[in-house]
Amino acid sequence: MAGSTFGTIFKITTWGESHGKGIGAVVDGCPAGLALCEADIQEYLDRRRPGQNRYTTARAESDAVEILSGVFEGKTTGTPISLLVRNEDQRSRDYGNLAELYRPGHADHPYDVKYGFRDYRGGGRSSGRETIGRVAAGAVAMRLLHELGITVRAYVSAIGPVSIDRSRLNFSYIEKSPVGMPDEEASARAVTYLEECMRAQDSCGGAVECIAEHVPAGLGEPVFEKLDANLAKAVMSIGAVKAVEIGDGTLVSGYRGSENNDCYTAGEDGVPYKRTNHSGGILGGISDGSPILVRASFKPTPSIAQPQSMLGRDGKCHEETIRGRHDPIVVARAAVVVEAMTAVTLADHLLLAASSRVENLKRLYGPAQ
Repeated sequence: MAGSTFGTIFKITTWGESHGKGIGAVVDGCPAGLALCEADIQEYLDRRRPGQNRYTTARAESDAVEILSGVFEGKTTGTPISLLVRNEDQRSRDYGNLAELYRPGHADHPYDVKYGFRDYRGGGRSSGRETIGRVAAGAVAMRLLHELGITVRAYVSAIGPVSIDRSRLNFSYIEKSPVGMPDEEASARAVTYLEECMRAQDSCGGAVECIAEHVPAGLGEPVFEKLDANLAKAVMSIGAVKAVEIGDGTLVSGYRGSENNDCYTAGEDGVPYKRTNHSGGILGGISDGSPILVRASFKPTPSIAQPQSMLGRDGKCHEETIRGRHDPIVVARAAVVVEAMTAVTLADHLLLAASSRVENLKRLYGPAQ
């Protein structure tokens, strides 16, 4: 299987299956000397860990990370960083009735067509547990960004028909909200809606927003390696994401130029800044120094408890029910995954941008003054 690696310099490769012995990632290209320990990674994995409340799968996993290589005496060595999380609570028997059936909304049928066989126990590589490797690798990227004063924060902005009200944004409430929303009123309404879905043995979709602040201007390339294009690829590669927007996203199709243009003004310190940020911090594929805003739309969890018509490998349709433990909604645990992929993309572009000007190379390698 190709396509499990992302990045150019700061490069991550995820591996493992939902019901295999473990899940993990290899991070290559991380500079040496970065302070890193398992606790730095664990805090991010704990945010996506299952079983935290009734709105996440009841699968009981500690998701404890082990650093196998690339760190010595608490600092990165510059060599590949190998990260492992062992699977502890697989119940493969829950999928026995699906061995010959293709679940609606899942990748079962395309997998079978492509490879000739598939791991039907939870979806294998297409399972949501694949994101453990992304989050672990993203935590390493976050450590690098922290050294440079860059912050990345993601949160749930919508669940079904319930969206946050930006006039009530309270980021300190995210950890208190059972669904990760920074709006107490919207969170309460979202929980009510989720309860309705669960009573109907159904699921629902939602949206996640991610804001990266203090990102320097000049990251990204102007043609095929645009920063927004790579962010879109990174976030779109997350399972269940069906759309990615930067800044005002699809709303700009209804704007006039005079409404969409972000006009500059000079700050008191002489540094220009934009009065508005419709562009989401990226112009011409290059960061402009404003906060970067990424928005991802997630489809409803396809594994629902209602009987559904499923195509069988025999070519016939069968009425069957999906058993097992599944999230009634994806976004409650997916915000940290969007955060991780945003961090990985920014870390990669920071390293790429370091070689974009000869002055940078002269500072490192030029003759002593």
